[in-house]
Amino acid sequence: MDLLIKIIVTFFAGMGAGLGTGFAGMSAAAVITPMLVTFLGMEPYMAVGIALSSDVLASAVSAYTYGKNKNLDIKNGLVMMASVLVFTVVGSYISSLVPSTAMGNFSVFMTFLLGIKFIVKPVMTTKEKMQSVSAKKRVVQSILCGTLIGFICGFVGAGGGMMMLLILTSVLGYELKTAVGTSVFIMTFTALTGAVSHFSIGSSPDWLILALCVIFTLIWARIAAVFANKASPKTLNRATGIVLVVLGAVVIVFSFIK
Repeated sequence: MDLLIKIIVTFFAGMGAGLGTGFAGMSAAAVITPMLVTFLGMEPYMAVGIALSSDVLASAVSAYTYGKNKNLDIKNGLVMMASVLVFTVVGSYISSLVPSTAMGNFSVFMTFLLGIKFIVKPVMTTKEKMQSVSAKKRVVQSILCGTLIGFICGFVGAGGGMMMLLILTSVLGYELKTAVGTSVFIMTFTALTGAVSHFSIGSSPDWLILALCVIFTLIWARIAAVFANKASPKTLNRATGIVLVVLGAVVIVFSFIK
């Protein structure tokens, strides 16, 4: 019975995380962590480590799918990733020096609100318009935005995928598919860094739960990424919005249950 409960919880956690990753470049931690803590009684630090581990392959396969369909900006993605990684460390350090703030649910509410945004005001930027920005300006924007995203993620401890998607579409003017593709590309490396540091500092995880979460998240991320790359911009905006609203609402409910 205990094994069955683990399979059921990790299946739905992986499904939610995979759909969020494949459709919107969302971090698996936003879904997997609260489900493991709430329903399996797992220690939060370990749950985050498992969620980050699940993120690595799911984001990698999503990035591959988006890249194969020419919906990935690797050059500027690498620039932004460098800024994100550096300033995540800076944000984490500063966060350790100040009193705890009530920002733990930041990414949850952001997920919900961003979902509503995609439904009400879809991103209809074309690739032609996106590519009209000069290469130099785009690099500078990537550095500045990566700095902001990294600092907020390090200080708050969450929200990386959602922050990237919001800034790539609203500030940098990316077309939605390219924004998601670039976001999951960056998340592959940030999640790997986070997972390695988590398990280096903490103890070994529950390997069965880790394996189940990784497999289920990977499967659903692949399904979502394939669908997203074939969908029209209007359909993708609507599907992304619905997925984010549902995931945001579910995680908020989990927070109250906890």
